[in-house]
Amino acid sequence: MSWPGFVSLGGAWLFLLLVPLVIFYFLKLKRPRMDIPSLALWRSVLNDQRVNAPFQRFKRNLLLLLQALLLICLALAAMQPFWPSGADRAQYLPILIDTSASMGALDTAGGRSRLEAAKEEIRKLIDNLLPDQRLSLIAVSSTARRLTDFSDNKRVLRDALAQIEVSPVASRLEDALRMTQALARTVPVETVVLYTDGNVPADIDFELPFQLNYQKLPPAGQNIGITAINARRSGERWDVFVRIDGSKEAQTTAGVQLLKNGQPIDDEVLSLEPGQSQRIVFHVDGEGPSSLEVRLKPDGFDSLASDNTVYLDLPVGRPLTVYCPPDLTSFRHALRGLKDVTLYPQDDGKGGASSYDLAISDRPSDAALDAAVLVSVGVLPDDLAKLVKVDSEIAEVVDWQRSAPLLQHVLLTDVQIAERPVSAAGVRDRDYEEQGYEILAQGRTGPLVLKKDASGRPSYFFLFHTDRSTLPYRVGFPILVTNAVQLAQAQAGLAEARGQSTGLLAPRTLKSETVYRVTAPDGEAVVSKTNAEGLLSGVSAAQVGRYRIEEGGREVASVGVSLLTGAESSLASVDRLQFKEIAVGASETILKSDRPLWPFFAVLGFVLLLAEWWFFQRRPGGLPA
Repeated sequence: MSWPGFVSLGGAWLFLLLVPLVIFYFLKLKRPRMDIPSLALWRSVLNDQRVNAPFQRFKRNLLLLLQALLLICLALAAMQPFWPSGADRAQYLPILIDTSASMGALDTAGGRSRLEAAKEEIRKLIDNLLPDQRLSLIAVSSTARRLTDFSDNKRVLRDALAQIEVSPVASRLEDALRMTQALARTVPVETVVLYTDGNVPADIDFELPFQLNYQKLPPAGQNIGITAINARRSGERWDVFVRIDGSKEAQTTAGVQLLKNGQPIDDEVLSLEPGQSQRIVFHVDGEGPSSLEVRLKPDGFDSLASDNTVYLDLPVGRPLTVYCPPDLTSFRHALRGLKDVTLYPQDDGKGGASSYDLAISDRPSDAALDAAVLVSVGVLPDDLAKLVKVDSEIAEVVDWQRSAPLLQHVLLTDVQIAERPVSAAGVRDRDYEEQGYEILAQGRTGPLVLKKDASGRPSYFFLFHTDRSTLPYRVGFPILVTNAVQLAQAQAGLAEARGQSTGLLAPRTLKSETVYRVTAPDGEAVVSKTNAEGLLSGVSAAQVGRYRIEEGGREVASVGVSLLTGAESSLASVDRLQFKEIAVGASETILKSDRPLWPFFAVLGFVLLLAEWWFFQRRPGGLPA
């Protein structure tokens, strides 16, 4: 059995006021002087003296009792009593509130969302907040956002709680936990409360420095949603692939409608079993740029609406621009056999472009070309000069990454190489990784093919010259060149297009050093400036819909953003969160807070005050006015 506690025991000194209250009643009696016609009334005088003897005055004195009870209630209210909930009481309590897409799922048709259920529980904590307790509200989505500092102001906390909305993004708990860890350096934080539907990653790369109370909300209803959309060019058309997933409870039929530039062009009907995934293929004419929209229309109840509409922007088709010097005859011969490739320089050595989709060269100076993908042949990068040297001995391929996009379906067995890269003494693979390189092919004495991503541009380095090897005479050489072209097409968005997920807008190349206005689907606009290379990046895209990019009031681009998160659409939940050293299970009971009792004593004191006032002011018959 738990006993009431007190926040401020210092208020107990108010009980000492009962002493002067009693003293004042001892001194209260005033005997009036009266003329009486008979001594028979002396008996009443004697009785009056007996009544005024010590401890006799309290008999049948209701006014004194009311005032004493009033003083006791005020003293108890000042001591701020509370009824403990049985849980540890934290003075500083951060509350993490999951606001990811799945928190918008409804339990029933017309019911409440998971976020509304969380708000209801948090509102109870705010209402029962004790005077010495402070709460801090932190919203958790793809990032963390602190809504309030540690505060005991219930109005501020309620207003901040009311403004929380669902963000159609996946949740990341690490950011919120690191923010809480930073708060713990300023105030003593022993316990953190997390309210979520459980649709979070089960493994979290974080070491808990505090106790985590995992409050898992009741599950939502069934849901189906579009979790992926991409398109691949096939000749003069695009093949559009749409994947639709259902939750474990979903068993329904739905219609799928495809719109091109706002006009419906195709419809499909699908039937999903619980937990099933299904892919639908649409065919779209590839002439000119297109803005596609796919709408999912479930026949039954669907708890989450944000994953029922997705967008995809198809670029205009054009030939791939490739730079390859005339000396690399083997590469140029393979490139001429590929379709939709414009090769520079021309056979007469003339012609060129300001930028290229792919550059293949054996000249060190060509590394500075403006190319989306670079393939360097027989050139040793300057930052590797201390790690590896190339001699004229024979080398052969020992192993290679068969899954690497550049080397897919390329057989390097028995390829003879007349140049041998040799790693310096003591140099290991991790030394190349520290320089930002990935080893794609390995020889006996050192790496043969390397990859490096710098500023979003993939660069591939053959440390040997292909003309001094048997590779150009192998069947895999045209495949290698085709792989390089496909990499460049994917980098330029010419061969494949993927839907843009919520979070941040994908970097976009526009005019350099230019200010652009980006307007979100709800009309909110932000201003961003491109860098010297014309890259527009870092623009938030936390809503589903179309974002308009404008320059000087003129629209220059439109980007469709969709949820496209299978984890959120599945509404799957985890019962345990695994951290680096410990696992935290979901709490089986709803978090209860200590219940303050001082309002009860304050109200009771007010009632006693009214009773005392009424008793003092009443004028019953027989009493003097």
